[in-house]
Amino acid sequence: MAGRIKAPTGRYGGKSAQERQAERRRRFLDAALQLFGDSPGYRATTVAALSEAAGLSTRQFYEEFRTLEDVLAALHLQVNDWAEEAALAGLGDVTGQPIAERATAAFRAYAANVTSDPRRLRITFVEIIGVSPRLERQRLARRSRWIDFICAEAAAAVQRGEAAPRDYRVAAAAFIGSVNGLLHDWSSGWVDASLDEVVDELVQLLLGILRPAGWSPADT
Repeated sequence: MAGRIKAPTGRYGGKSAQERQAERRRRFLDAALQLFGDSPGYRATTVAALSEAAGLSTRQFYEEFRTLEDVLAALHLQVNDWAEEAALAGLGDVTGQPIAERATAAFRAYAANVTSDPRRLRITFVEIIGVSPRLERQRLARRSRWIDFICAEAAAAVQRGEAAPRDYRVAAAAFIGSVNGLLHDWSSGWVDASLDEVVDELVQLLLGILRPAGWSPADT
């Protein structure tokens, strides 16, 4: 019927309000990855500069975030989610395999993901440090997730008779610190080795933790 009044659908340009909001958020995070992860860095970035890089307004920024710290927090979680998804996908490719193959697949996938973009490394290992107590709690919470990941693999290896039975939490925390430090140093050019060589060293380090000198499967 001509002239019929229709209820608003909330769609504009073929996208719903929720889709437009998600797109704006993605654009802000993409811009933050560039500005925080490259130049000028988180501490030198302003809301105006981030909004301009995203092609959006400062008003739209404050519709999505309260502060730049909120953006960094969201970006840090996103980068960690990408790395975690990569590691889990790597494990999915070696289901049922021994711990050596599982560790190699998981850490090769993880390392490839975090080193594929130097900006991700900077967000994870540099920009997040010392910002605020809130972000320090978030950083440690994500590290705790990786510790849980290692402990779960260790527990499964113990059940299969491939690792010594013990509490692995402290060892896993030390190992995660080694992973982060070595990958950061490698990406900075300080470690003269290929990424495969770095991963192989990390795997051997983990296997040494799981299978200490003098231990044998008969001890389980």
